[in-house]
Amino acid sequence: MHQVGHEWLDQPEHQRRSKQSGPSFVNRMDAEIAANVISVSAGKPTCGGQTYSACKRRPHVHHQDGKMALLVVCALFTLSCWVSFYFVLCNVNGRRSYEWNCRLVTLVHGILAVCITAYIGYVDGPWPFTYPGTKNTPLQISALVLSLGYFIFDMAWCVYFRTEGPVMLAHHTMSILGILLTLWLGESGIESCAVLFGSEITNPLLQARWFLKQTGRYGTWLGDVVDVLFVLLFVTMRIFVGGTMLYCELISPRPRFFIKCGGVAMYALSWVFMVDIVRFATRKRKGWQRQKDGLKESLTANGHEGKRD
Repeated sequence: MHQVGHEWLDQPEHQRRSKQSGPSFVNRMDAEIAANVISVSAGKPTCGGQTYSACKRRPHVHHQDGKMALLVVCALFTLSCWVSFYFVLCNVNGRRSYEWNCRLVTLVHGILAVCITAYIGYVDGPWPFTYPGTKNTPLQISALVLSLGYFIFDMAWCVYFRTEGPVMLAHHTMSILGILLTLWLGESGIESCAVLFGSEITNPLLQARWFLKQTGRYGTWLGDVVDVLFVLLFVTMRIFVGGTMLYCELISPRPRFFIKCGGVAMYALSWVFMVDIVRFATRKRKGWQRQKDGLKESLTANGHEGKRD
């Protein structure tokens, strides 16, 4: 044992330090560089087996995943709120049909959506015709998540009860996909809120028309007022204002290509609805003309035609 100790003492000092202290400082630095520090391989910087840019993006990816998970939870929460509201109406208002209660939910959503998106566009900003493609604000996200839950509920209800045709189902599908895309990209929320405002502003009148029919009051002057307001609002908001909004969207360099495609699809769908509205307005005008002619015939039969004071 002493002999071994003497041999160790007889060795040069730098060899004794190497055996006593392990790898030298230079060797440790080489190992650390190889394991943890960025190296260049085939002309591309790497970091832990990934490209350096991917290594830098990892915190952003985790943040984005967490944000999307929160949005999913919020969307499920709003969906459960709309479903719960519908079932409460069915229990409280059980003497009415399922469609009656579903349209009450639709009416409430339309009023809420119009109020919130009007505040976003006219007060909170930004102005959608001037600043399309901007980052989503918390209020915009809240409005979109609220409507997303409703559209999912109403889509499922319409499919289950088979009450709507392919045009309305296409409208709901595009609305859901458009909101999801806007939330996923994190931008163009102001355009989506503007589209939501233009789409829902005629909704209360549409529901009022249905309720008037169910209660037997559609044939009165109130039904005529609702029809005239509905046609005027639809043509103004969905065709003229919507066309201007689409033009601003297409000429702006900020919005993504998919957002622009969604805007074109929604505007094209508005023209499909417009064709039906023109047919309805034509029938309505002919009905008024027949009523006017019938009134004249009634006056003639009673000897009042041409009466002068």
